[in-house]
Amino acid sequence: MTTNPNQPKIPLWRDDRFWKIAFQVIILVIVIAIISIFTMNLNQNLQRSGIRFGFGFLNSTAGFAIGESIIPYQPTDPYRQVLLAGLVNTLRVMFFGIILTTIVGIIAGISYFSSNWLVRQIGLVYVEIVRNTPLLLQLLFWYGIFLQLPSVSDRLGVFDAIFLTQRGIFIPWPSSSLIWVWLGFLVIAAIASFWIWKQRTKIMVEKGASGQPQLIALGIIALVSLLIILFGFGWEVPAITGTENNPVLRGGLRLTIEFSALLVGLVFYTAAYIAEIVRAGIQSVAKGQWEAARSLGLKPGLVMRLVVFPQALRVIIPPLNSQYLNLAKNSSLAIAVAYADLYNVANTTFNQSGRAVEVMVIIMATYLTINLMISLFMNFLNRRVQLQER
Repeated sequence: MTTNPNQPKIPLWRDDRFWKIAFQVIILVIVIAIISIFTMNLNQNLQRSGIRFGFGFLNSTAGFAIGESIIPYQPTDPYRQVLLAGLVNTLRVMFFGIILTTIVGIIAGISYFSSNWLVRQIGLVYVEIVRNTPLLLQLLFWYGIFLQLPSVSDRLGVFDAIFLTQRGIFIPWPSSSLIWVWLGFLVIAAIASFWIWKQRTKIMVEKGASGQPQLIALGIIALVSLLIILFGFGWEVPAITGTENNPVLRGGLRLTIEFSALLVGLVFYTAAYIAEIVRAGIQSVAKGQWEAARSLGLKPGLVMRLVVFPQALRVIIPPLNSQYLNLAKNSSLAIAVAYADLYNVANTTFNQSGRAVEVMVIIMATYLTINLMISLFMNFLNRRVQLQER
């Protein structure tokens, strides 16, 4: 495309493109100036206090103990080790919290559409109570509930395999040395099952076949996986040892009262919001889709699983991402129930070392990284479920 040399040029101050670029440059300069002012002010205040900004204190001895740690930690270890222990504890709460809250939230959301009146009302009451109650209050409530558990002598047992006591919740736990091998096989089995299921659905839709060979393959994979879980993991069941007057629970996995209260509180609180997201997503599916599925003779459970819910995912996943981020950030309230998460440990660290700025930078960077990783995965998942235009 050529321009007419006789056409008058537009003055620079009347060119929209110039002002769009200029406005962005001005904003950038202002932001840089503000950050520079804050940085200079911070350096001046640190110099007056005789403190030099840096992270060398992480190599100093921490000198304090924490309630629990998955990785090895002793009070004689440096601050970096105790912060790492707190980070691992935080990631454990986030990981299991996201899984459990997704399950509870989907069940509660689907309960709105149940044909059973009692199930619908239970779901409604649960969501309304939990969503309108502060999270901190709920954490303290669950903490108080777990503190009222009986002693080991008067323990509550479930099938003599799970025990609830004031010392914590004891559950069976794998003890096989080949646990990572079996877990790898289960991951491969899950991927293979997903691929076979998609092929079966495609064959049933395009060719009208029954998909029975694929169904048999899925059954075999499920049976083998179940046998591995039952017999390959080498489950270690908690058992009572010691004397009758002084019983001791040994074996299995011990979940502390603090961890249990935090996990349960976060799960039920976040799941109430996820339930509303699921309900809205399901209601966004056109009524004609429900009617068309019922006209094919599908049962209500199959209508929800095969027709409605897959279409609702396009609406559910974006706000679901926000709730996962909220759960990750709300885990910092662990300090209220004395759980040794990253924020709790960092709080003790800067109180002892006096390095409040450096510690806060570490906390902010850590939570920012975790949330960006969650968002990255959820955005990828969101792109996978969107309709692809031809």
